[in-house]
Amino acid sequence: MGEHDTAYKFLFSHRALMRDLLLGFMEGDWVQELDLDSLEKVSDGYATGDLLSRHNDALWRVRWKREWIYLYLMLEFQSTVERFMPVRLLTYIGLLYQDLIRREELSQDRRLPPVLPIVLYNGKGRWRAPVALDNLIQPPPHAVLPYLPRLQFLLLDEGALLHEGALPGQRNLVAAIFRLEQSQAPEDLSRAFSHLLEWLKGPEQSELRQAILEWLHRRGPSLAPEISWREVRNLQEANTMLEERIQEWKAQFRREGLTKGREEGREEGSTAEARNILRRQLARRFGTVPEHIDVKLNGASREQLEDWIDRPYEVEELEDVFR
Repeated sequence: MGEHDTAYKFLFSHRALMRDLLLGFMEGDWVQELDLDSLEKVSDGYATGDLLSRHNDALWRVRWKREWIYLYLMLEFQSTVERFMPVRLLTYIGLLYQDLIRREELSQDRRLPPVLPIVLYNGKGRWRAPVALDNLIQPPPHAVLPYLPRLQFLLLDEGALLHEGALPGQRNLVAAIFRLEQSQAPEDLSRAFSHLLEWLKGPEQSELRQAILEWLHRRGPSLAPEISWREVRNLQEANTMLEERIQEWKAQFRREGLTKGREEGREEGSTAEARNILRRQLARRFGTVPEHIDVKLNGASREQLEDWIDRPYEVEELEDVFR
C-alpha cells in the first residue's frame, strides 16, 4: 500500500470524516434514522485469512434502530479501473460474515448484519466498469436466476462528482478533501483549503487537523510540488505557504504570457499570434474555450488581447477575464 492510501485510511479512521461521508453522499431518509453518535470503527484485526491483505480498507459500523449496519469502505487509488470489483467485494464481505459468525457477533435472532460496500476512487479517468455483480455474469436460463449471487456497491468517483456538481455545497469535510484532490487550478486548491481551515478551527478538532496534516505530508507534493509539505507544522502554516505560492504562480504566468506575446508579436507582427497566446492561457486556466469566447477573441484588437493576457490568473471565472 502506498503512502497516499495509508494517509487516506488514516483520515477515514476519524468519526467526523465517516459522519460527513454518510450525511453528504448517501441518498434517502434512512440516513436520518442512523445513530451517528454510535459510529464505531471495527478493529483492523477483526478478520483472518485474505482480509489481512486489505489494510487499505476501512470498516465501520453504525446503529440503525436496534441493529448494526456495517460500512465497508474500499480505498481504490490506482491508475486503472478494476472491472471485477464486485467479485472482490463479494469475497471480502463473505469473509467478514464468516468472522462475525465465528465470533458470535450476530443479532439476537442470529441473522447477519447488512453491509454497505463503498468504493472510493480518485483516478483521473472516470470509472467505466460495472458496479453490480449481475452485469459481470452471462445471462443464465430463467430458472437459474434466483440462485445467482447479487451484490452492488456504492461508487464515489471523486472526479465525476466534482465535474457533475454533485459534491455537497454545505460544510462537509469529505467534499473539501475531494476538491483538494481534484483541484485543476491554484485558486481551486486555495479555496478548498480555506474551507478546511474554517471548519477545523475548534480546539476539539486538533486530532482531525493532525490527520489532515499527515495526509498533506504525503499527498501535498502531487497537489503543489513547489511547497515543502513535509516541513509544514500545522494547517495555518500550510495555508500561508500555499497563498504565497499562488501569488508567485500568478506573477509568473503574467510575465510569461506578456513576454511571450510581445516577443512573438514582434516576430510575427500580427494580432493572430497574440490571440493564440491568450487562447492557450485560457485553456490552461479554465479548460476548453467555448465558441462564444472564440468569437470574442477573433474580434479583439491587439491592445485588447494584451490586456486580457494579464488576467486569466487574477480571476476565478472565465467570463471575468473580459470584464
